[in-house]
Amino acid sequence: MGQFLDLALFLLLLATGYVVGRVIEQRHYASIRLRERRYRDVLAFPMRFTPDSVTPQQAFLVYGTVVVSADYFKTFVAGLRNLIGGRFRAYETLLERARREAVLRLKENARAKGARLVVCVRFETTSISSGWAPAIEVLAYGTALVPLSADVRSMAPAAAASTRNHAFELSRSLPGTA
Repeated sequence: MGQFLDLALFLLLLATGYVVGRVIEQRHYASIRLRERRYRDVLAFPMRFTPDSVTPQQAFLVYGTVVVSADYFKTFVAGLRNLIGGRFRAYETLLERARREAVLRLKENARAKGARLVVCVRFETTSISSGWAPAIEVLAYGTALVPLSADVRSMAPAAAASTRNHAFELSRSLPGTA
């Protein structure tokens, strides 16, 4: 009877891990897709140097970091896969979510500082724990640039207002007006 309860408890934990882990993963992917649309104007490239057409005015380090853990079901399936070898698909989605989340946080950091271009993007991955609750940290970092053309665009409304004021003053000074 005791062995039956142990088996039932194990299967209950496995099923709970599968259902809850699946729901959490789907919600996280939905959140990632939404924020990827929001930050699509911030470009991130792994290339080391900027394009020739970009003249940076400011360059600074930006980063995004995330810690993600696997659910009980994925850990169990990965343990079975470890017996026979092959791809760890259960962990591939975990790493994909972590990298995409880290890049989103990097872009959020870059946008907060006024940058729309990040170059030399790199990743660092660290295993925080192992066993039945494996967790990884993914750090994405790069060099954010504020190109000269972005500064010109940000100054355009002020320049337009200055031009309108100058035209108003000019029209008041002309004879026969005002």
